[in-house]
Amino acid sequence: MREPGVTLVALPEPSGRTAWTFRHGGRSYAVFAVDGQLRVTDAACPHNGGPLAAGIVRDGAVTCPWHRFTFDLESGRCRNAASARFELRLYPVVRRDGKAFAELPAAMGLRRWSRFLRRPPALAGVARRRRGVPP
Repeated sequence: MREPGVTLVALPEPSGRTAWTFRHGGRSYAVFAVDGQLRVTDAACPHNGGPLAAGIVRDGAVTCPWHRFTFDLESGRCRNAASARFELRLYPVVRRDGKAFAELPAAMGLRRWSRFLRRPPALAGVARRRRGVPP
């Protein structure tokens, strides 16, 4: 049984690829084929946003091509000693009827920045009074 807010997303077969990306719900994800298993992570490196699918996969880990941060594809932990504070988010992969699916967060509705940038009504009145405009 899945958690609420989780969506099953079908993953394409690797077809000879060992790493690729896909988009779902406005976010990018990376898929890695490691030892016959598929691993799904965020597509961007947690260190500085590098494209992980373009990195090198070796010994069960992916190395970001931008700054050489290496992440374990089993645990998500960073293997660089000085970079232990960075952790790669992993998403479970399940098999149903011979097909692979990733358990991803449900897509969030689009948000408009104007909604967040509006001044709260109480603060708008304060700003008007400071400029000498009556309420």
